Amino acid sequence: MITNTRLTAPAVPTEETRYEEELARGLVAADEEAFAAIYRRWGALVHTMATRLLGDTYEAEDVTQQVFLGAWNGRAGFRPERGPLGAWLVGITRRKIVDALAARTRRLTLIDSAARDADTTGPDEAAPDRVLDRVLMVDALARLPRHQREVLCMAFYEDLTQAQIAERTGMPLGTVKSHARRGLHRLRMVIEQPPGPGTDL
Repeated sequence: MITNTRLTAPAVPTEETRYEEELARGLVAADEEAFAAIYRRWGALVHTMATRLLGDTYEAEDVTQQVFLGAWNGRAGFRPERGPLGAWLVGITRRKIVDALAARTRRLTLIDSAARDADTTGPDEAAPDRVLDRVLMVDALARLPRHQREVLCMAFYEDLTQAQIAERTGMPLGTVKSHARRGLHRLRMVIEQPPGPGTDL
């Protein structure tokens, strides 16, 4: 009896697969041109994922920066046998998104906690002027852009240095310093702004 046996030919790497492997080798070898090509190839995908899950374009841009910074700094940990480069980047993206959501929760908790403290402080614990200052501070912080508010909250409420803030958030130290400087400037403007007719502050 003759049976038909179907032979499966070994998978032949496609041009796209070979290109991805070449980029992966370039990344591990710290090739900046290869890294730039990696960003061009997967940057939009990472940003789209972050935007969809975070619902904030600016926050997604920050996460995208952190993903590729993390990929560059952690390039020695890439193992091609565990999966392709694109999947590795997606894994980093998911972790950075989780970190961003956790940071957002901590930030909102800090602001809410400060607001509750300001509202519940008794007359024996603080003078009325001090309570008013805390209320104004919380309101002023809430008006700042997200990155500036995050940096200042960690500096004010957790007493972290700028280097510690950079380590916790994954932002470059220069970026932290810039957010702190701009945030303090805007905070001062908001606090010192005299209340006008129909304004809350």
